[in-house]
Amino acid sequence: MTSDPAAPQTGTAILRRTLRRHRSRLSGATALLATHQAAETAVPIAIGLIVDYAIAVGDLPRLAFSLAGLAALFVVLSFAWRYGAQLLNVAYQRESHALRVEAARHILNPRGISSSMATGEYITVSTSDADNEASILDAIPRGIAATVAIVFTAAVLVTIHVPLGLAVVIGTPLILILLHAATPHLVRRTHAQQETVARTSAMATDLLSGLRPLRGVGGEAAASQRYRSASRRALEARISSATAQGAYTGASMTASSLLAVAVAGAAGWLALSGSLTVGQLIIVAGLAQFLLEPLSTLAAVPGLLARARGSADRLALVLSAPPLLPAGERAALAPGTLTLQEVEHRSLRSVSLTVAPGEFVALFAYDPADGEALASVLSGQIAPSEYRGAVWINGVPIATAETNAARAVLLSEPHHTDLFAGSLRDNITLGSRSTNATNDTDDTVLREALHASAADDVAGLHRDGLDHVIGERGGTLSGGQRQRLALARALYVRSPILVLHDATTAVDAVTDYEIARGVKAARSGPGQRHTTVVITTSPAFLSVADRVIVIKDGTVTGEGSHAALVTNDPPYRKAVAR
Repeated sequence: MTSDPAAPQTGTAILRRTLRRHRSRLSGATALLATHQAAETAVPIAIGLIVDYAIAVGDLPRLAFSLAGLAALFVVLSFAWRYGAQLLNVAYQRESHALRVEAARHILNPRGISSSMATGEYITVSTSDADNEASILDAIPRGIAATVAIVFTAAVLVTIHVPLGLAVVIGTPLILILLHAATPHLVRRTHAQQETVARTSAMATDLLSGLRPLRGVGGEAAASQRYRSASRRALEARISSATAQGAYTGASMTASSLLAVAVAGAAGWLALSGSLTVGQLIIVAGLAQFLLEPLSTLAAVPGLLARARGSADRLALVLSAPPLLPAGERAALAPGTLTLQEVEHRSLRSVSLTVAPGEFVALFAYDPADGEALASVLSGQIAPSEYRGAVWINGVPIATAETNAARAVLLSEPHHTDLFAGSLRDNITLGSRSTNATNDTDDTVLREALHASAADDVAGLHRDGLDHVIGERGGTLSGGQRQRLALARALYVRSPILVLHDATTAVDAVTDYEIARGVKAARSGPGQRHTTVVITTSPAFLSVADRVIVIKDGTVTGEGSHAALVTNDPPYRKAVAR
């Protein structure tokens, strides 16, 4: 499996592509900002010339003409800045948006991506890292414009007084060389800080998503301590990065200020000795003061580039990550018998079983790890290389089918429930047309799914019913309510083969029994002969199943109806007794 060949494979390639696809705006913005800086440089020059050639000689017409020219100069520099900054802002916003979309497209690839990043890190990469990388579009034109201003200033000073000009010509490169020596250290600190913040964000996401279970087992203190330690490391990394950036900025400002003061002081001494006119002194003093701005800009550019490079490297880890699942050769997969042949994964040891079309089968695992491993294999979210054996549908290895084709036939609803900010209706129906084998998305199907999952009670609690808006990750709902909505979503799709994993662990026993009967009726009732596999320890689901397959110590040890197993298998009877 390889990554998308069209996607950049390195941070440097991403930065180059960014500059390449915005070269027209970048060129225009650079020209306008350079014009602005040149016009800024020309302001003290114009004032000095007006003093020497208009005010000093008392020439009023020349003074009026000069003031009009000065006003025109301000118009030029104002409009050059306005439209140059506008072009940069458009390029920046479009690039950051394009990177966010591109990162999201790779992260949400149906085949998944093979990456060691946590979910929270993906969020950081597709948001702040995308913005940081795009900032290179702002840094480079401003750096070039600042260079133009410094070159223009040095040229004017050389014209007025050669030693003053040489001081700028020699002093500026020396400052930049000294600052460049500190850039690698700044890059390392910045990169380390971005990685630490991303890991802390990932941990925060995980802890918040599991807040209710943590409260249930009294794990808040341990979780808080764990996050506190991670947050402390992120703070230390941020302080380290800020310290390096502050030292860098302070050194650059000090050096720039010393150069400007030296130039202005020398000009004052030359004016007192008669070597410079009053107008020339104004020009030199004005340029020395103005010189601080482009020097500061140039000094800030390496820090901006370091941040952009660090973010580009992190984006490259996502964009270059190969797909997790193989492409598959079959564009379509017909529903049929589900077969697992000598599957080994994690705690599973050579599990073989068959589920006939339309059968409602419960898989009872004594060890929850066996159930999780089995759900992982059937989820289609792990690569075939991660387990041994084979999964077949209608005699065809599922690994040979395209991802969308496989998911059109087999839908696995995980134990962990993910809901989204939006209405209850959207959480159940959104995106179902892409996987609904019957393409039936009318209100009748929705009502049946709500009734079977007992999620109609959740909608009935709110005045606006299914249009009620829930918060991010369904945080305003209880665990049982979230599970029922997730189950309704799975039933609404009407997949030919549905796999459920501990779908009702957060509901009470009475509701569990109602849901078990509802799911059985929805999937195996009159005119509804869909295949259903429920990985569960719930007596309610076990009792309504056509057949129960028992897994112990990672392998199949028995099967039969729930009633027969309760009668003939004492360990099973003891395990399911509630």
